[in-house]
Amino acid sequence: MDRDELRAWLRLSLSPGIGNVTARKLLGCFGLPQAIFEQPSAALRQVATPLQTQALRTEPPALPELLEATWAWLNQSEVNGCRRQVLTLGDPGYPQALLDIDDPPLLLYLYGVASFSENRPSLPSDPTGPAAPAMAEPWQILAPRCLAIVGSRNPTPQGAGNARLFAKALVQAGLTVVSGLALGVDGAAHEGALEGLAEGATDLPATLAVIGTGLDRVYPKAHHGLAHRIAQHGLLLSEYPLGTPPINANFPKRNRLIAGLARGTLVVEAALKSGSLITARLTVEQGKDVFAIPGSIHAAQSRGCHALIKQGAKLVESAQDVLEELQGFSAGSKGADCAAGHAGTPCDESVLDGNILLLNALGFDPVGLDALQGRTLLGTADLQAQLMTLELDGQVARLPGGLFQRLPGS
Repeated sequence: MDRDELRAWLRLSLSPGIGNVTARKLLGCFGLPQAIFEQPSAALRQVATPLQTQALRTEPPALPELLEATWAWLNQSEVNGCRRQVLTLGDPGYPQALLDIDDPPLLLYLYGVASFSENRPSLPSDPTGPAAPAMAEPWQILAPRCLAIVGSRNPTPQGAGNARLFAKALVQAGLTVVSGLALGVDGAAHEGALEGLAEGATDLPATLAVIGTGLDRVYPKAHHGLAHRIAQHGLLLSEYPLGTPPINANFPKRNRLIAGLARGTLVVEAALKSGSLITARLTVEQGKDVFAIPGSIHAAQSRGCHALIKQGAKLVESAQDVLEELQGFSAGSKGADCAAGHAGTPCDESVLDGNILLLNALGFDPVGLDALQGRTLLGTADLQAQLMTLELDGQVARLPGGLFQRLPGS
């Protein structure tokens, strides 16, 4: 894309009152954006309202600065093979999976080592039944090989552990994990995906982060290092221009892209009003599968998942459950077997050693000292000493209110 073409696309995206729907109508009638701005007002009014026509005839004040910033960003040298791209709606490299949703963005900003494969149907089309997804070329992202993992920004320790372990196992099975770089489940899913890549395939994109700001910003700031690691082993993607700050309305809006880029969505933990349920709803509307991990009936973060299961989402207890629903995948890794952390069924009993009775007594719901003493008949000093040992070993988490919780994989 040359500078003049980029300028025209940016102008169209910045024109006030011109949303994606109107922009697509204009492109359908007049062709590329350069041609739109060459039209007389009378021609534009056949597609746009008088106010929209006036906006199209006036250059947005922010255009020169945005053009300079975007052009400079695109021409920065690559670092560790990470490329900067701006894909337009008419670009042959624009992901087919997003062309299939109701509201595809006019522009996509990309940063990372991965890219989208040439346009092809986002789901198998064999009329005799689901076909195994095609193998991706190195660092190529294919929608049939992508799974979204979303959930609470304030997960329980078990929820964060589940997100990490599921993502790790799924990447080891050949999938790319899609999430939103938010705190909590999103961050844990990205971390798990990177762990899976480190221990498995070396040339497949581990994870794709769809962010709600410009690509020159990282939100939350705590994920600055994580964002750079994602770029080095996958891709960061945004529909928002450079310089766009965190705006609350942009985060639920970007969820349609998370759902659109994936073959299905796994909800790890979610409250009843969680934004993750928006992603799940959009996934269903796009005709794709929703998976949900059940949790404690006492945890507010589990109620959204339970509601999804009641509405028909597939209840999953391990990564293997997800893989069995996705034709053409299998998982023989230990991570797939252990990802659910079944209570009372330790994945590696040698790790539990003499603390196995206490771990089994803990279960996977938060529990206090009094209840643990009743279950184990241990003295207070012995119980606290064992809990401290398990906490230092990363097998138990200490929660507010004097509660303890066994972590997945322990």
